[in-house]
Amino acid sequence: MKYKIEITRKALKQAVKIPMQFKEKIFAGIKNLEDSQTWGDVLKLVNHQYGYRLRVGNYRVLFNATEDLTLEINDITVEEIKKRDERTY
Repeated sequence: MKYKIEITRKALKQAVKIPMQFKEKIFAGIKNLEDSQTWGDVLKLVNHQYGYRLRVGNYRVLFNATEDLTLEINDITVEEIKKRDERTY
């Protein structure tokens, strides 16, 4: 299944503060989300504001995905990019 990726303003503002060496890996991980068969370390979240998280090193990409099997292309909305700490979840 193919996905169209959108990144919110909030996530882009958070990405500006991330060092370039990590930023490249994070955006490569987000790019891999376009094809559902190449999703790396993605976990469906339970009782959380967002539906999924992608782990990229010490950073977490929190996103929502539409999953309608009748559509050829579904949407992924990247909501936040956070460094992993005790307040991330």
